[in-house]
Amino acid sequence: MGTAKLNKKAASERIQPLLRQYGPALLGLLVVVLVVHDIFGAHGYLAMRRTQQEIKKVNADLDQLNKENLQLEQEVRELKTDPHKIEKIARDELGLARPGEVIIKIPRSQQLPQDSTAKP
Repeated sequence: MGTAKLNKKAASERIQPLLRQYGPALLGLLVVVLVVHDIFGAHGYLAMRRTQQEIKKVNADLDQLNKENLQLEQEVRELKTDPHKIEKIARDELGLARPGEVIIKIPRSQQLPQDSTAKP
């Protein structure tokens, strides 16, 4: 039992000077490692900022999609209740006409130059 106490005391006497000499540096290194980990780690500050930016972008996309959805729902309601809307789409987009009507398509002419002094 006495030998164990002596070994502990001898070990403590050898470690004490090392701790005095290198202890502050080791503590400083530990603090630096922890700070770097907190900033750059997988769950650190920068990762948190990236995640917040992604959440902000996804929320903006969701808001835009909700607006488009509302517009489409409004258009569906109009198509269900307004026969003139259906006729307009049939004429404009599908090129349909009522019986007896003739559709005449006029090609779009090329735009004239903006300069009024230019001669054709």
